[in-house]
Amino acid sequence: MVTEKLIALIAEKLDIDPTEITADSKLTELGMDSLDIAELLMDIEDNFGVQIEVSPELVLVSDLAEKIEAAQ
Repeated sequence: MVTEKLIALIAEKLDIDPTEITADSKLTELGMDSLDIAELLMDIEDNFGVQIEVSPELVLVSDLAEKIEAAQ
């Protein structure tokens, strides 16, 4: 459930079809740069009620989903 909601959030932010994003998608390969990722983390805070810090470990969509689940 977290992954699906996160994918929808990323798709909306990047204006792409959610079916183009999987849990194994790399954020940078989706076209996100460091500013986009920082903005996404703010959106995550608004939508999930958790704070995730920028980290080099945040490579895949699933990495973000795991951090969200751990923080909830």
